[in-house]
Amino acid sequence: MKNSLMRAMLFTAILAFPAAAFAEEVPAGKRQAIQDMLKAMQCEVDPANIEADGDGFELDDVFCADGQYDMDLNADLTIAEKRKE
Repeated sequence: MKNSLMRAMLFTAILAFPAAAFAEEVPAGKRQAIQDMLKAMQCEVDPANIEADGDGFELDDVFCADGQYDMDLNADLTIAEKRKE
């Protein structure tokens, strides 16, 4: 009984903790560099959709002249992967 109660409490705490708290914060300067790079490509993304991902960055819902994409960027802001949605 005690283990079941502890598991239930842990599960509830995990659900209550926002997922964004687990994501690494992207420095403002890097966030602006990403926005500038996208602008040169005729694309834009909501700053809230830029996440640090290891040494690079993950961008969700990038809107470009030719459609909507999810992108993974390397640390030097080169595109590692671009997936059309």
